[in-house]
Amino acid sequence: MGSWLVDELLKRGHHVISVDSLLGGYERNINKDCSFVKLDLREKERVMNIMRGVYVVFHLAAYAAEGQSFFSPMAINDINVTPMNNLLVASVNNNLERFVFTSSMAVYGNQKAPFHEDMPPKPEDPYGVAKTYCEMMLEIFSRTYEFEFNIIRPHNVYGPKQNIADAYRNVLGIWINRILRGKPPLIYGDGKQTRAFSYIEDVVPALANAGVYEKCVNQTVNLGSDEVVTVSEACQTLLNLMGCSLVPEFAEARPGEVKCAYCSVEKSVRLLNYRTEHTLAKGLKKMVKWAKEVGQQEPTYTLPLEIAKKAPRVWLEKLM
Repeated sequence: MGSWLVDELLKRGHHVISVDSLLGGYERNINKDCSFVKLDLREKERVMNIMRGVYVVFHLAAYAAEGQSFFSPMAINDINVTPMNNLLVASVNNNLERFVFTSSMAVYGNQKAPFHEDMPPKPEDPYGVAKTYCEMMLEIFSRTYEFEFNIIRPHNVYGPKQNIADAYRNVLGIWINRILRGKPPLIYGDGKQTRAFSYIEDVVPALANAGVYEKCVNQTVNLGSDEVVTVSEACQTLLNLMGCSLVPEFAEARPGEVKCAYCSVEKSVRLLNYRTEHTLAKGLKKMVKWAKEVGQQEPTYTLPLEIAKKAPRVWLEKLM
């Protein structure tokens, strides 16, 4: 998502400093017209230096592995919380004007869908807890030190340039890579979970608007598709697009997975001019074309599992 946002901001004529550790990304996604700095945002002093002269921050850096966070809570907490603390301190000390934080619908937890922005946070997993902490810290610092903020809660964003090798996260990417490797897509649970998968080209213009629009200042906004489907329906759509006769495999449900998780979109339409232009089938068609050009990827398991108990079988098999 970060690389797409950089492309969008450059297209609009902004000067962009892009910062990434490349833990889950690739150099091939870096736009040559931005000022790129390879940096882990946990490095406090370097973060302070890079923030000098910056007026607007889009903070998308995270290890967005909601399901894995039960099994790697220390690593994921460190990656998601420490950078926020460092960026907030650097923002205050460098007189930042606006801070746009990309959070997650994981903060809602197991409440009744569709999730609305006025619902209280009730996260069900360590990743959602970390995002809730970051949101609260941003609001406190914004109020105390008088800078503008926006909290954006995307849901299930997918599309070209995604890391389809990552075996822990981004289910559509995982399925595509498994199919390219001749393996059936794997569904945890009964497949009746409901989601609204959001195509990257729909999401990014609205996200960029959050950095400049006055009508969205100091607001929390859900961002993503309004097309709700079951996980099984999404899987079958993908299999049909890829002309594949493979049959999905089903595995035991993962701990803490919310059955119905999708968001209201009215506020994003009103404040950020969001529009769903891509149905799931239309977006997946573009992603599959790109993935076939990139080619099948050997699955990667970037962060170690700190807890093996109740971990999905396929993860444990790969790590033995």
